[in-house]
Amino acid sequence: MTEARRINPAPQIATFFVVAVAGLLYVKWLPYYNRAFVAAAHHSIGHSILMGDAAHAPAPSWDAALAYALAYGKAIWQAMVLGLLLGSAVQALLPVKWVARMLGGNGFASALAGGLASLPGMMCTCCAAPVVVGLRRAQAAPGAAIAFWLGNTVLNPATLIFMGFVLGWRWTLLRLFLGLPMVFGLGYLANRMTSVREAAQAQTALAALVAAPQDAPFRRWLGALWRMALRLIPEYLVLVLLLGAARAWLFPAIGPQIDNHILWVAAFAVAGMLFVIPTAGEVPIIQAMLALGMGVGPAGALLMTLPPISLPSLAMLSRSFPPRILAMVGAAVVLFGLAGGALAIWLRF
Repeated sequence: MTEARRINPAPQIATFFVVAVAGLLYVKWLPYYNRAFVAAAHHSIGHSILMGDAAHAPAPSWDAALAYALAYGKAIWQAMVLGLLLGSAVQALLPVKWVARMLGGNGFASALAGGLASLPGMMCTCCAAPVVVGLRRAQAAPGAAIAFWLGNTVLNPATLIFMGFVLGWRWTLLRLFLGLPMVFGLGYLANRMTSVREAAQAQTALAALVAAPQDAPFRRWLGALWRMALRLIPEYLVLVLLLGAARAWLFPAIGPQIDNHILWVAAFAVAGMLFVIPTAGEVPIIQAMLALGMGVGPAGALLMTLPPISLPSLAMLSRSFPPRILAMVGAAVVLFGLAGGALAIWLRF
């Protein structure tokens, strides 16, 4: 056992960073670099995945569910595979003390580190979820993991650039103005909500991880990958199908009748928090809805609630956080959506 614990971690650390950099380069960085030029030239990054060019989503049906699941899956499958690889690699390849040192504190510093670490990822909420699961199993603090989860979508540099070219730079500024306190503020709040008992349990779990044999890291990586995929993917697929079928209930026919009334702003804030979209999917969705005459209030709500969380990603993380923390995040995202809608109306977007 002693010899196993003294294994040189350099090869596994190098493997983790090679997978992370090569995967992000192929799945995120290069495609988004090219798409930025498309956004600048055409002021569009494609059709709304929610309803295409129509004024309303298709009626609830198995066909509607399957069509959305296929379109969504085509958009995110590579990022989901990368998220599963990285989420399992965090547990098996990175030294436990590294994660604890960078992301294990219960103050603002760990939330700040988690949010900053999310910026290169640029994943959708569901693709980031496996990495968050891995971070929590490696005993990253709740706030660091929450900030990482939210930061992937809300502070995504590529999405902010697309948003500026497609919707206008004031929408980008609104997203940043509310997104920064959402990511870092909710991360810090999650840390503050951690009880003394939970903190003690985390320290005990961390000590057990440090003391455990660290041999056969690549075999442990494959085992963690298999277990994570087996647990997360089935529930994820079921919920994506259900939401795809329920699009018409969550988002009624779009037109001038969807105005800036507070009830519409609130309804779209809740719908956006529950629904699932690929990375930057909110940009063409909002563009299409505004073109159909929808008010800027509901659009501002969707700007802040569509990307950060969804019903599938909440389900994927249900075992990684206490229920009260996930409930706090869900309620807070809706409140940020209300704030986004109110500011869009007040500033006359």
